[in-house]
Amino acid sequence: MLSAMMKEHQARQQQHRELQEKRRKDAITAATAVTQALGENLNSGVSQAYLNQKKLDAEAKQLQTQAATYAKKTLQWLAVVEGFNQALKEIGDVENWARSIESDMRIISTALEYVYKDEASKPPGM
Repeated sequence: MLSAMMKEHQARQQQHRELQEKRRKDAITAATAVTQALGENLNSGVSQAYLNQKKLDAEAKQLQTQAATYAKKTLQWLAVVEGFNQALKEIGDVENWARSIESDMRIISTALEYVYKDEASKPPGM
């Protein structure tokens, strides 16, 4: 009887160990699956962040190139406007010069008219 109880106890212990081993393997399998799922999820997020960063870097380079082109064109336009402004100043200078010459010519014309009238009003031979 004691021997039967001992065998029965050992059989239950063996079943209990097998059940514990099965549970341990199931727990390891579940933990591995969770770890793998978390890793894939994390890798997916990191991968997406990397792709977004690459896009941002490309857009930043493109923006920098466009800004440099814009700055160059702005300088060219400034040079054109400065040239145009200088041409307008020169036209203004020519216009002032023409007015000055016209004024001088009127003064000379008026002086010549006075001289002519004075000469015409004198008797001949004088």
